[in-house]
Amino acid sequence: MKNLTQYLLLMVVLLSAGVSYAQDTFTNPLLPTGPDPWITHINGHYYYMNTLGNRLKIWRTDEINNLANADTATVWTPPVEGPNSTLIWAPEIHLLDGKWYIYYTASDKADEGDHNRWVFVLENTNPDPLKGEWVDKGKVNTQYSGLDGSLFEHKGKRYFVYSAYIGPQSVLCIAEMKNPWTIKKKQVPLAYPEYEWEKMGGRQILEGPQYLEGPKDKMFLIYSASACWADEYSLGMLSAAKDSDPMNPASWKRSEKPVFKQSAENNVYATGHNSFFKSPDGTEDWILYHANTGANRGCGWERSPRAQKFTWDENGYPVFGVPVKPNVALPVPSKSI
Repeated sequence: MKNLTQYLLLMVVLLSAGVSYAQDTFTNPLLPTGPDPWITHINGHYYYMNTLGNRLKIWRTDEINNLANADTATVWTPPVEGPNSTLIWAPEIHLLDGKWYIYYTASDKADEGDHNRWVFVLENTNPDPLKGEWVDKGKVNTQYSGLDGSLFEHKGKRYFVYSAYIGPQSVLCIAEMKNPWTIKKKQVPLAYPEYEWEKMGGRQILEGPQYLEGPKDKMFLIYSASACWADEYSLGMLSAAKDSDPMNPASWKRSEKPVFKQSAENNVYATGHNSFFKSPDGTEDWILYHANTGANRGCGWERSPRAQKFTWDENGYPVFGVPVKPNVALPVPSKSI
C-alpha cells in the first residue's frame, strides 16, 4: 500500500508539472498531408521527409505517434533557376559512409516536364542532419530522365534504382553506384508496365521503387503502379533470390496482382509511394505509404502519410494486408524495454 501511495503521489506531481508520457498507440494519418513519404530509424531517432514541392524539410522524432510535433528544419531551398529549380519531389534521407545524403527529384522551371525531370543529391557531413551545410552534389548521371531515386546495398555493392521515362511510360531501372552521387555507365531496365492495374488513370507508370530484404532467401523491389491521381494507384512487387544478380532482369519475378491496394471498406484510396522501416527494437517490419481518405481525391495535397506493421508468409514473402482505416488506434512500433 505504501508503494502504491508513493506512486500515485509521484504521478500527481509529474502531471501537475506538465510532464507528458509517450502514448503506446497512434492513428493514421500521421500528418494531415504528406505525399511521397519516406522514413528511417537511425540512432534512436525517426527521420522523415515528404514532398513539399518548393523545399526540402526533415522531421526528427523519437516517437512515430509524435510526428506532428517533431523537431523540423528546412535544410534546402531550390535555386531561382537551373536544372533543379522547381517541382521538388520525393525526397529520401540516407546515412552512407558516415555522411548524410538526400536524394530528390526536380525539374527546370525554364523547361519543366517529364523530359527534363531528374534525380539530384545533397550531402551533409554534420552528424546532425538538421544542422550543418547541405552541399549540392548535382544530378545523378542517369541515362534517362526520371524520378523517385532510391538505393540499396547487396553483397557489398550499392545499387541505384529509379523510375525512368522510356517512350510513353515510366519503367524501373537499376545501376551500380560508383559513389553516393554517381552511377556506373551500365543502366538496366528491370520492368515495364504490363498489367492493366499498372496502367490506370490514363498513364503506364511504374515508379517509387523501394528495396526490401526478406527474412529468408528472397529480396524484393516494391513499386508504385499507375498514375498517382487514380484511386487504383497501388503497390506491385518484384522478387529475386538473394544469391542472384540484381542487375539481371531475369533474376526478378513480377507479381501478377497488386500486393497492396485501395480499400473501399476502410475508405482508403490511392495507396502508394511507400518506404520501409524497422521498429526501434528491430523485431517488427513496418510500411509507410501515402493515401487518400475518400475516393476521387486526385494527386494533390490531400495525400497523407500512414504507417502499419506487416508480416511475412511461410515462404518469406511480405504480407502487407489492407490499408488500415483512419483514426483506428494502432500499437506503436515495438521498443526495447
